[in-house]
Amino acid sequence: MAAPRERAPFLGILPWPERQAIASALRTETVGGMVLLGAALVALIWANSPLSGLYEQIRDFHFGIPALGLDLSVGHWTADGLLAVFFLVAGIELKRELVVGELRTPATAALPVIAAVCGMAVPAALYALTAGLGGGSLDGWAVPMATDIAFALAVLAVISTHLPSALRAFLLTLAVVDDLGAILIIAVFFTSDLNLWALGGAFAGLGVFYLLQRLRVRGWWWYVPLGIAIWALMYNGGVHATVAGVAMGLILRTTRDKAENASPASRVSHLLHPFSAGVAVPLFALFAAGVSISGPALAKVFTTPEPLGVVIGLVAGKVIGIFAGTYLAARFTKARLNPDLAWADVLGLSVLAGIGFTVALLIGELAFPGQETGEHVKAAVLIASLTAAAVAAVLLRRRNKIYRHLYEEETVDADADGIPDIYQRDLTPDLEFTARH
Repeated sequence: MAAPRERAPFLGILPWPERQAIASALRTETVGGMVLLGAALVALIWANSPLSGLYEQIRDFHFGIPALGLDLSVGHWTADGLLAVFFLVAGIELKRELVVGELRTPATAALPVIAAVCGMAVPAALYALTAGLGGGSLDGWAVPMATDIAFALAVLAVISTHLPSALRAFLLTLAVVDDLGAILIIAVFFTSDLNLWALGGAFAGLGVFYLLQRLRVRGWWWYVPLGIAIWALMYNGGVHATVAGVAMGLILRTTRDKAENASPASRVSHLLHPFSAGVAVPLFALFAAGVSISGPALAKVFTTPEPLGVVIGLVAGKVIGIFAGTYLAARFTKARLNPDLAWADVLGLSVLAGIGFTVALLIGELAFPGQETGEHVKAAVLIASLTAAAVAAVLLRRRNKIYRHLYEEETVDADADGIPDIYQRDLTPDLEFTARH
């Protein structure tokens, strides 16, 4: 009987198809992250300039179709409309991870899922503890739970690190599970005045969407009108409209038929991912990140329990949750850390995951609608994200010489055949198994 093959090391070399898919997704997110940073900066400057009144006037300007219950402000359209595209892409990425990625088997999913769940639970608990002790509202417990992958990748681009593909993939998987958690929280805890007829219509539309996929019906003229109808019905049904986006993303087929060059999910992601990362999310940031950064306003962040809980949750909670969850899961599953890396690298990644920009701002708006506390919570998200980015930059830059060596080793292609040599030469049994599977 052959001896059982030893498990590949944690954060070891990725399978080549997985690495290709992740590299493509991360390239788009990195560019989008740079645009996102620019949009957030413009929002802060604009909202604190003499033209702040114009900023508020544009953000609060209403347009739409009142008869269909869709007379929304510009800020509302970006949060409920454009972010639905973001969550559609997130749903596709989640399904890809479940079908062909790191989450497809319990063995590979255990570490990132446990790390992500701990990285959501600990920040929420620290927020609740801080707000509770300070006599504040517990409504914002979900604000510090999410990681913004685009912002995090933009930080990596700015500090010019050569983070190995396995570390980037781990960060992406954490963010995907975080997005799933955020979607469930939004769907369950931020619903209001349910309209069962509209909600029933939305679910019926999703049923039609599923049948079209099963029957292999192609053509955007089927799906675009249906998708808009599902989104509008979900919004009028009292459930946050972004849930419609992720539902359609999860329904889209991720496996391709023999006659197809790419699956429907891949085609939709290829078309919408650049729009989501480069337009939808930055526009949301433009109208969500415009908060006062005056001295008194910033002081409120550290003297009011709700925003202070957000800062502590993102800056400390994410680090404690992700690092402790990863370490304990690795010990429990007897996973061996890649010998070329150290737990300091996981720590740096955990700090980077404290960047909770886009989804944190969205949940902050939902938790404190139209309240002054909501503005302070937004400021707290910005401060916490910048703090996490700065600390992570210091930690990761210290290890950049090692990252550069691993990155160069991973990308050498001496025979110019498009496949790095590390996937073709004789490898150790663990790496050989990982590369081939």
